[in-house]
Amino acid sequence: MRLLIYSMILMGVIIMVTNIYRYIRFMKNMRDAFPKGKSRSSVWKDVGLVLLVFFLLGYICVGLFGVPDLMIAGILFGGSIFVAIVLTIMFDLIESIRDNCLSVTEVLIGVIEARDPNLNGHSRFVQNLTMLFYDYLPSDIKKKINRMTLEYAALMHDVGKLGIPEEVLNKPGKLTDQEWKIMRQHPEIGVKFLEPLRSFASIRPWIKYHHERIDGKGYYGLSEQEIPLPSKVIAVTDTYSAIVMRRAYKEPETHETAIKIMQEIAGTQLDAGLVDIFCKIPKEKLMDCVPPSLFSNGDV
Repeated sequence: MRLLIYSMILMGVIIMVTNIYRYIRFMKNMRDAFPKGKSRSSVWKDVGLVLLVFFLLGYICVGLFGVPDLMIAGILFGGSIFVAIVLTIMFDLIESIRDNCLSVTEVLIGVIEARDPNLNGHSRFVQNLTMLFYDYLPSDIKKKINRMTLEYAALMHDVGKLGIPEEVLNKPGKLTDQEWKIMRQHPEIGVKFLEPLRSFASIRPWIKYHHERIDGKGYYGLSEQEIPLPSKVIAVTDTYSAIVMRRAYKEPETHETAIKIMQEIAGTQLDAGLVDIFCKIPKEKLMDCVPPSLFSNGDV
């Protein structure tokens, strides 16, 4: 009987340790998803972790210093399972909400891009490319970027073009200096569109600076060290998409040509290390990122 009692308590301890690990990992992955400036959210996250650790210490103390009976062992074991179930339901619910929000955002981006034949499918393509690229990034870089938040930033990187006049967006020829000045405003316009959405506070700089160059000659003249890492990642996938997609003013280039061009501008326009990683991704996997709308246009 004593063996059963202590086995149940030990299992409870193991499950609680797992619960704490899952909780910490989940909150770490969600760190950019919580609205900035919401101290209440941060407090409750910390309280949740403290309570889980407190429960774990209770299990250990009962096992080491108490004289538990079968009922106490059953309550402790059942409690650990209950916490695991609650955490699983909470994580699944948040993930479901996240997926639904992403789906709605994808639809809205599709509607926005439909007004511009040069963009139709571009944002989805960049989104897919960025997620594939993220999977190939080394672990030290992955730790610096939240995958979920990066996906939103990649999808909405060109949302500011909604505020650009159609005659500029759809112009088949080369833009004039004044038209180009207007076009260069789209990152700032995108940031203004997202300002009311506090949950996207962390990605606004990523979107604003995705056209910055490593040599400091980008839209805002940021140096290499000043450019957010996610912006550098999106710049790589955005450049590849821009090269291989059809435009009103140019025919699409092949994958091989795109890789050659990107290698030529590595270190000046794009981050050389990131370009090196991207160029090692198999062509077939990059082609799998092409959305159906681009296939229908015969691009890539």
